[in-house]
Amino acid sequence: MIWSGLAVVIGLGVGVLDALFGRILDVVTDFRIQHFNMLIPFLPLIGVLIVFLYRRFGKTASQGMGLVFSVGHQSDEVIPKRLIPLAMVATWLTHLFGGSAGREGVAVQIGATFANFLGDIFKVKNRHIIVMIGMAAGFGGLFQTPFAATLFALEALIAGAIYYRAIVPALIASTVAAETSHFLGLEKFSFILTKLPILDASLIIKLLFIGTIFGLTGFAFAWLLTFTKSRLTTLLPNPYVKVAACGVILSLLFTILGHGRYSGLGTNLIASAFGGGQIFAWDFALKLVLTVVTLAIGFQGGEVTPLFAIGAALGATLGLALGLPVTFVAALGYAAVFAAATNTFWAPILIGCEVFGYALMPYLMLVIIVSYMLNFNKSIYTAQDMLQNMFEAKNKN
Repeated sequence: MIWSGLAVVIGLGVGVLDALFGRILDVVTDFRIQHFNMLIPFLPLIGVLIVFLYRRFGKTASQGMGLVFSVGHQSDEVIPKRLIPLAMVATWLTHLFGGSAGREGVAVQIGATFANFLGDIFKVKNRHIIVMIGMAAGFGGLFQTPFAATLFALEALIAGAIYYRAIVPALIASTVAAETSHFLGLEKFSFILTKLPILDASLIIKLLFIGTIFGLTGFAFAWLLTFTKSRLTTLLPNPYVKVAACGVILSLLFTILGHGRYSGLGTNLIASAFGGGQIFAWDFALKLVLTVVTLAIGFQGGEVTPLFAIGAALGATLGLALGLPVTFVAALGYAAVFAAATNTFWAPILIGCEVFGYALMPYLMLVIIVSYMLNFNKSIYTAQDMLQNMFEAKNKN
C-alpha cells in the first residue's frame, strides 16, 4: 500500500512536469520550423552555452542518465533536484536551434529525480525501487504508453532481468502520469493498423530478414554513439572547443541536407512514414548519423524518438522494396530499432502494441526477437548492467 500510494503521488507530479516539458517542446519545435534560417547559425553558440550551464551548475547532475542508472543500481549517490530544470532547458535549447535529439532521456531523468526527492522526504530505504517507479512515470507521462513504460523502467537498468517487486507501483505511476499529462494537453502519437498481411511462410522469411536489418541498425546507432563520444573527446578534450567546432559542421549539414529535415525529434519523418509523405532511402541513415553527432558533442535530449523515426523511415523503405504495406513495416521498424538500440525486449513489443494496436503483436514478436538478438549486447545506455555480469561478479565474491 505504501508503494502504491507513493506511485500515485509520483505519477501526478511527473505527469505535470512531463506535460510542461512536452508542450513547451512542441512550441519550440514549431517556432524552429518557421524560423529555421534565423536560428540554425546559432547552434554552435548554444552548444557552448549548454556545456557552460552543465559545468557551472550541473555538478553530479551533469552525469544525466548515468547518474539515474547508478542510483537504480543501488549506489549511494544522490540525484540533485537541479537536474530537472537543467535537462529541460538544455533540451529546449537543443531543439530550438536545430539539433537532432530526442526527449525520453529528459522525461526519465525528470521522473527519477522527482521520485528520488519524494523518497528522501518519506525516508524510503529501497531507493532503487523508487527510481524505477520514477523512470516508468517519466516515460509513461511523455509517450502515454504505460505498459511499455513499466517494462522499460524494469528492463533498461539490467539487461536480461526484470525486478518484479517494482512492477505494480511502476505500472500505477506510469498510468497516472500518462493520464495526467494527457489531461493537461500533451498529445499521444498513435496509428492503429487495421489491415495486416497473412502470416504465412513467405511473410515469416521476410520478417526475419527485416528483423535482421533493424537489429543491425539499432546496434549501429548504439555502437556509433559510444564510439563517437569517446573519439571526439580524445581528439577535442576541451568540451567548449568540441561543441563549438562540431556545432559549426552540424549547422552546415542540417542546412544543406534537407534544410532542417533531420533537425529535432524526427516526428516529421514518422508523420511521412505513416501519412503517405515522401520518405527517401537515405533518410534513416542521415537521421542516425546527425543524431549521434548532436548527442556525442554535448547537446541534450534523448535518443528514443529519433530511434522511432529511424526505424519508421527504414521500415517504409523496406516495405516498398519487399512489396509489403509501408505502414506495416514502418510500425515494425518503429519498435524494433528501439529494441536493438536500448537492449530491451518487452518494452518495445508493448510500445508497438500500444501505439499501433495489439493485432500487431505476433509480427512484432518475430521481428523483435531477431533484432534483439543482433544488437550484440550494445545499448545507448552505457551504464546499463548485464545479468550475466552480475552473476559473474557474485561468483567471484
